[in-house]
Amino acid sequence: MNEIRHLSTQEQLDLIEEITVLLRATLPSQFTHSILELEGLGAPIWRGLSAHAYVTQERATWGG
Repeated sequence: MNEIRHLSTQEQLDLIEEITVLLRATLPSQFTHSILELEGLGAPIWRGLSAHAYVTQERATWGG
């Protein structure tokens, strides 16, 4: 630890980055799900609504 204190700030940051890369390589992937699993989520909310009418209504609220 004493040796680390004598490093410049940039060298300390570089060391942290190297350690982080090494540690991440040892961890199991935390993303076990796919973004594709969200497909169709919330579809019932939009049922019966016109996408065109919705977009037109939203654009009307834009100040510009």
